[in-house]
Amino acid sequence: MEETIQNTILITGGAGFIGSNLCEYFLESGYKVICLDNFSTGHRYNLEAFITHPDFKLIEGDIRNISDCQLAVEGVDYVLHQAALGSVPRSINDPVTTNDVNVSGFLNMLVAARDANVKRFVYAASSSTYGDSEGLPKVEEVIGKPLSPYAITKYVNELYAEIFSKTYGLETIGLRYFNVFGRKQDPKGAYAAVIPKFVTLLMNHESPVINGDGNYSRDFTYIDNVIQMNKLAISTTNPLAINTVYNTAFGDRNTLNDLVKYLKEYLAEFDSEIANVEVIYGSNRVGDIPHSLASIEKAKTLLGYNPKYSLQEGLKEAVTWYWNNLKKN
Repeated sequence: MEETIQNTILITGGAGFIGSNLCEYFLESGYKVICLDNFSTGHRYNLEAFITHPDFKLIEGDIRNISDCQLAVEGVDYVLHQAALGSVPRSINDPVTTNDVNVSGFLNMLVAARDANVKRFVYAASSSTYGDSEGLPKVEEVIGKPLSPYAITKYVNELYAEIFSKTYGLETIGLRYFNVFGRKQDPKGAYAAVIPKFVTLLMNHESPVINGDGNYSRDFTYIDNVIQMNKLAISTTNPLAINTVYNTAFGDRNTLNDLVKYLKEYLAEFDSEIANVEVIYGSNRVGDIPHSLASIEKAKTLLGYNPKYSLQEGLKEAVTWYWNNLKKN
């Protein structure tokens, strides 16, 4: 019987929301997993469930240090690059640090991966790359001008990845994430994502504040759909499927008003008073795209992507997790 070779995956930002979910999934799937994180936005408690797993290794380091990147890629087959400073408002408040992490750090990882002969480099791209493009649904080959420093950094990532594919032969795949949500997403801090932030407020019977009139829409994407895309990106053998970018989404859009309605409905099953919490409307946020909807045809055709969770299905799963975990904090 032929012996199965165990592949090793490096997940940068592995202590973060998406990264820790990827660590857990790939460990359970039989891979060796290395996590590189500096814990600037990730959390050690996200690693608790598998920190002692024999196939898991944590490297505390920073992608802005090339030596940390070189150490992390030793003996690695695949890189899932999730490390970044997210948040449009953060990038507007501090564009220099956002650029240092998201551009210089990204370039360090590409160089390290190239030099270590990594088989494939899969990275978290962003729907913010579509910028002021107004057409819906968003199709990978048609983008606009960026609307924030964060969006610029994520677009530069795509340009660098393409150059490394063409110039050095490094296989790359970019996944343009659309408003990812789910278990382990941090509800705290000034730049917390909207869903865990609203959940926390509603559980405390406090009013969530919607930017604008609530009619801005998003293609909210449950974490398990994102895990599926990362799995497909490292496993595809289709030569047409590599050295390109893919929308990573469900392929449907809901307004912020829809979102709050679903959250109140699902949370009210745990606490009926939540149904009566009022919503406050504020001003629109600088740098926000009014509407976002992904075409997922390219991912379906080239990768065989088949997302399982709509916003409603994902929220039902997520709300139960939030209720069981956020109540403890």
